[in-house]
Amino acid sequence: MIDSFGYAVKQAKVEFTPLEFKRRDLRPSDVLIDIMYCGICHSDIHKVKNEWGNTVYPLVPGHEIIGRVVSVGSSVKKFKAGDIAGVGVMVDSCGKCEYCKAGEENCCRNGFVGTYNYDEPYIGGRTYGGYSKNIVAPEKFTFRIAPNADLAATAPLLCAGVTTYVPLKRWKVGKGTKVGIVGLGGLGHMGVKLAHSFGAHVVVLTSSENKIKDAMRLGANEVLLWKNKNELEKHKVSFNFILDTVSAPHDVNQLLGLLDVGGAIVVVGIPSTPHSIDAGMLIGGHKILAGSGIGGTKETQEMLDYCAKNGIKSDIELIPITKLKEAYDRTEKSDVKYRFVIDMSSLKK
Repeated sequence: MIDSFGYAVKQAKVEFTPLEFKRRDLRPSDVLIDIMYCGICHSDIHKVKNEWGNTVYPLVPGHEIIGRVVSVGSSVKKFKAGDIAGVGVMVDSCGKCEYCKAGEENCCRNGFVGTYNYDEPYIGGRTYGGYSKNIVAPEKFTFRIAPNADLAATAPLLCAGVTTYVPLKRWKVGKGTKVGIVGLGGLGHMGVKLAHSFGAHVVVLTSSENKIKDAMRLGANEVLLWKNKNELEKHKVSFNFILDTVSAPHDVNQLLGLLDVGGAIVVVGIPSTPHSIDAGMLIGGHKILAGSGIGGTKETQEMLDYCAKNGIKSDIELIPITKLKEAYDRTEKSDVKYRFVIDMSSLKK
């Protein structure tokens, strides 16, 4: 067994304390990574506070992981000691169903194994995430990172990047497409950058006037203050696609009114309370309301390669691990531009 150490919560409150635990010994297909950087995702906060009702404590969060390979199993071909590698939201799946075979493990018929707060399939107990010294993951769920990448700013791509990349690609967003990005946070700012890079006309929908300048800097063509009824009226029935990244309760029916005939809203943010949908808003205009969650290993590596080639990275604030509570508080207040990333060299026993 491999010694590890991290920061954990032991009850449903933002109160982190040190935790020593074990990672499994390397199997032939495994990679051992010393963690250098780990992003803070809003889902970490939901899990810490048990807002989705499925948290098992103690919990070590973190699934936006970048680090250096320490050693590899005997059958590993993609990595060697010294390489830079990433781990995202998943660390395993059944490997046998049609989705796993297609590289869409996030849709695994038997359920994928999450990087934290899931049953550890080989040694029992729970999986522990990236707020820690190291991690063991199968080669298939470990990603190549461009050697010249800004590593700290690449970490959030393992969740925020792929979560926004996948629906934009699947709905063929590009030139001639009017795209709305709802919310300008960790997910939203990546949605703006990616949609802009695909050639779309990008409109950021936000409730904060102080985000207008930043939205334009990130690649938006326009900004819509979506609580202003006059501005909503100007954009009524005009969007081909809307990416809803907001994790706070909000009115999706307002967004449905902005869609053109046959347009789609794809939800990637998960509020703590369910949306209420007016079926009439969907039926009129043959509108689509869909969801999308992360991506499989194939799409994740494709996204990482695309971002490296096109110079796309997350806007981050780098913090020591001792500032976790402050970072969580600020994230909930949308007071971050636009993703906190933990410098894991600050991890001390």
